[in-house]
Amino acid sequence: MNFAKPFPVTLLLLCCWLTPSPAQKAVPLPSGEDLEVIEVQPNFYMIAGAGGNIAVQLGPDGILLVDTGTAQMTDRVLAEIRKLSAGSIRFIINTSAADDHAGGNEKLSRAVKTPLNGGAGPEGMVGPPSAIIIGSENLLNRMSAPTGKQAAFPVAAWPTDTFFLKQKPMYFNREGIQIIAEPGAGTDANNIVFFHRSDVIVAGDIMDSTHFPVIDIEKGGGIQQEIAALNQIIELAIPSIPLVWQEGGTRVIPGHGWVSEQADVVEYRDMVTIIRDRVQDLIMKGMTLEQVKAANPAQGYRSQYGSDSGPWTTDKFIEAIYRSLAPKK
Repeated sequence: MNFAKPFPVTLLLLCCWLTPSPAQKAVPLPSGEDLEVIEVQPNFYMIAGAGGNIAVQLGPDGILLVDTGTAQMTDRVLAEIRKLSAGSIRFIINTSAADDHAGGNEKLSRAVKTPLNGGAGPEGMVGPPSAIIIGSENLLNRMSAPTGKQAAFPVAAWPTDTFFLKQKPMYFNREGIQIIAEPGAGTDANNIVFFHRSDVIVAGDIMDSTHFPVIDIEKGGGIQQEIAALNQIIELAIPSIPLVWQEGGTRVIPGHGWVSEQADVVEYRDMVTIIRDRVQDLIMKGMTLEQVKAANPAQGYRSQYGSDSGPWTTDKFIEAIYRSLAPKK
């Protein structure tokens, strides 16, 4: 290329703004039997198509996973991980207690060749080596059950390292990691995970690039907490720099959908907030739930995020917002 004549600055900046970063390219992701492995950052990957998105951090200390997908896809997930690294899975962090995020815990936690301390199991326990599963106490409560009752997951899938404070810091593969509890964002057991050196936030189901967020009122979820959690992700993330010669910005891995960046989270937060405000206005006018649904407060967003069938429909999303905001009787 001939650089004898300087490129006009205004045209250069225009090209920068029009050139999407890798995180901005909304490439359709696989579902069902198909898996796709996406490099998010050096030594950091996302596995899509096994239920919820799975984050994979690689390094000299071994492998760390955030979420494990469904139990049915575990063998295929492990096969893809083995293409990336032959090391042991040392840690598993769960962002929620949903089947599509924690279903593979039991089997993937056993993909350990040698224990961390060379002889005993994790945390000095004697027995077969297994990865340490980390989650909040609320998450453990959702996955387990009181004595005599049926638990949602087998014991081997439960967190073995829990925390009850707002966040749990850890250091692995020469990287500082924050596990931040976001109770009420979806359920009372949701977490986000921030990898500082990689500059990646794993948002779990707090953000779903393909659907309205799932807010389970019966499990402690609420619309205000959902928006607060999205705001926290926005505050933690650094926006990308629109320069063709410099790529940057925090990568955000949603619970489902494509790798995003701060601007995508802002857009998603704004969408949720606008619909919340519309429902709040209708409630203040004295409308019932059915009248609110008929008023179509999700108008303008249904085609992108809504659904009229399946486990999480637009009507269920509107109902969850209504129940979060309506005065308690």
